[in-house]
Amino acid sequence: MATYGTLTCSVCGYQKTEQIPTVACQWFYECEQCHAVLRPKSGDCCVFCSYGTVPCPPVQDKGRALGCCS
Repeated sequence: MATYGTLTCSVCGYQKTEQIPTVACQWFYECEQCHAVLRPKSGDCCVFCSYGTVPCPPVQDKGRALGCCS
């Protein structure tokens, strides 16, 4: 299971590899470059599922159809 993922800012395109939380969803992420605050897209549980190269650990385990944080 991947515990790191690269987030891509939807505003400026800046990318940064971050550690994915394993015990809670990350609902907000502030871009280091433009300071935009990213929030999950509709239907996603966290910013890693919306903007990351890999989804959060619960979704990696259960699959997107079952979701996370439920």
